[in-house]
Amino acid sequence: MRWPLGAILACLPGAAAAQELTFSPRAVEACLEIADSPRDCIGLSAQRCMEETPGGHSTVGMGGCLDRELSYWDDRLNTAYGAVMAQSRTQDAEMEQAGRPASGQAEALRDMQRAWITFRDAACAYEYSTWGGGTGAGPAGAACLMRLTGEQALALEARLPRG
Repeated sequence: MRWPLGAILACLPGAAAAQELTFSPRAVEACLEIADSPRDCIGLSAQRCMEETPGGHSTVGMGGCLDRELSYWDDRLNTAYGAVMAQSRTQDAEMEQAGRPASGQAEALRDMQRAWITFRDAACAYEYSTWGGGTGAGPAGAACLMRLTGEQALALEARLPRG
């Protein structure tokens, strides 16, 4: 079996629709403003959602809250990837204009991101599998996806100029 990502994700839309979730990314964003280790901020908004949503610690509630934060990190990751790709293409073009071989940053970034997706999927498939098909598998897989996506978003954002 290659990947139960579909099984994980199939559980999540139902979780989000099954109840009214109290989700806001504010806990993550406030943490990011002051954190020495931004990775420590990943999951804080999902945790707050679970605490503030009636039934938030149920399998359905956890899945919904984790899915909301996963979407937040996925948006950040896609934005950062686009910006880093633009930087990489500019760097490659500047190298070529200077008469030097292009550094290949854009291609290397694309290859890295594709390899990261394969890693993420395999790592979270493993996490999912450790639950033996129990009810905790969906939230565990979703938490893995959220954590790894958040870490990758932060890694890409770190490559961008501060400002």
